[in-house]
Amino acid sequence: MAKLDLDWLPVFVEIYKTQSVSRAAQALGMEQASASLVLNKLRRHFDDPLFCRTLSGMSPTPRAQTIYPDLLEAILRIEKARGTAGLFMPQQASREFRICMTDISEIVLLPRLINHLQTIAPGLVIAGEKISPESRRRLESGDVDLAVGFTPDLEAGFYQQALFAQDFVCLASSDHPRIGATLTLKAFLAEGHIQVIASGTGHSIVDKVLAQNKVERRIVLRVPSFLGVARIVAQTEFLVIVPRQLGMALAQQERVKVLEPPFALPSYKVKQHWHERYNLDAANIWLRKTMDGLFSGQGLDV
Repeated sequence: MAKLDLDWLPVFVEIYKTQSVSRAAQALGMEQASASLVLNKLRRHFDDPLFCRTLSGMSPTPRAQTIYPDLLEAILRIEKARGTAGLFMPQQASREFRICMTDISEIVLLPRLINHLQTIAPGLVIAGEKISPESRRRLESGDVDLAVGFTPDLEAGFYQQALFAQDFVCLASSDHPRIGATLTLKAFLAEGHIQVIASGTGHSIVDKVLAQNKVERRIVLRVPSFLGVARIVAQTEFLVIVPRQLGMALAQQERVKVLEPPFALPSYKVKQHWHERYNLDAANIWLRKTMDGLFSGQGLDV
């Protein structure tokens, strides 16, 4: 077995995360040929192909999946022992960050983030994916860098930071024949409602509070996301309850008006979550600080 060089470990980790030798080389600032040479040395050392070409990219072998957590942990411990988390230079970086998020974040946060990155780090790519039951595993493995939203299931084993607080508003068509600039409880109960069933949004709070206060909406439509809800509201006489910042954004896109609900609804914190394995990773630190700088404190001040 060839001697294991510690400098090979970042190459293994980046290929595992990106499923590409070329993207791994870009992320590490090295030539692709050099990354391929290191991969060959790693294969000889572990006596295993480690990564095989598939339709989805360089997929890890079972052996690679087994050793990945240990090699990643070794890198983080070495960096900690050195007293540095390494350097990440966004201006020169060429890599992809993966963020799992809700469709609310896609509408409210993603445009601002992308515009900011195009100015300060044009070589970076953001790949968004939906928060799902798989998000926990993907954060732990490094397949996803951050999760952004209301995700109580990402508490144990994960670091978290509150970015801002959200409360709720109602949306109605701008041309609604019975509802003007204010919304009374009587009018709220008389109209048909859209119910959005989406994970990671804090929207379950609404149903719980309404049930506790014995406020029964007449649900006429249930949808799995917020992406098309403003168009439906604009073209019908239905009402929908949405997070405030989303409502304000949707009111700029469709003929809908934002109304205060005729009863008290609680607020909730939108947070960013990351796994403890990546707490000292220089690129992850930079991404978290960028999110904090862009979004911390916006929204409801509570």
